[in-house]
Amino acid sequence: MCQPGPGGCWPEARPARYGSPVATIDYEGRRLPLAAVGQAVTLHPHCVFIASERIRLGSHVIVSEFTCIHGGRGTVIGSFVHVASHGSIAGGGACILEDFVGLSTGVRLITGSEMVKGEGLTNPTIPAAFRAVRRSFVHLGRHAFLATNVVVHPGVTIGEGAVIGSGSVVTRDVAPWTINLGSPARPVGTRDARKIKLLEARCYETTGVEPLDVSPFLALKTEEASVPEP
Repeated sequence: MCQPGPGGCWPEARPARYGSPVATIDYEGRRLPLAAVGQAVTLHPHCVFIASERIRLGSHVIVSEFTCIHGGRGTVIGSFVHVASHGSIAGGGACILEDFVGLSTGVRLITGSEMVKGEGLTNPTIPAAFRAVRRSFVHLGRHAFLATNVVVHPGVTIGEGAVIGSGSVVTRDVAPWTINLGSPARPVGTRDARKIKLLEARCYETTGVEPLDVSPFLALKTEEASVPEP
């Protein structure tokens, strides 16, 4: 089920799995509103959260220093996820990070962008009526791991267990359990899933954390463009 909200269709909250639909937490001397928040969440100092009321955090999440996360149309961060320092989720679109995702220092997930072929004026100081923008999504499956300074462009799905090497630029979908490198990123190897999946099951059982059911959030994976009239 989806319910209309700011920026598009927002899935109904499931308090038993994802926490309260109207959640706030203490952060740097103020109450930070979130769409939902689980247990054992660590938000380090000097982070920026924009449209935080559209950000969902699972359990056992760490967001490290000097990170910027934009709620956009909806940002869903599962459990056992680390967003390392100096990274960003930006662009005003949607972002889905499934359980066990790791983002290393300096990773950029770009969920939307200016249109730069002359469709309109470019940069956020411009009134919306004169800007040309594309809002999209980025989706990372379980156990995806992005090394330092990876850039992911809008409209990309990175499959379960995929690895992206340092400094790579991802412009298209990435197959599950592959190791990828380069600009643009291309597969250079594969990853064995068997032990990882066994440890995943033991981790869920030991901690009592329920796996993120991503299906309600797939409706966020849409493309939208706004172009001013000439």
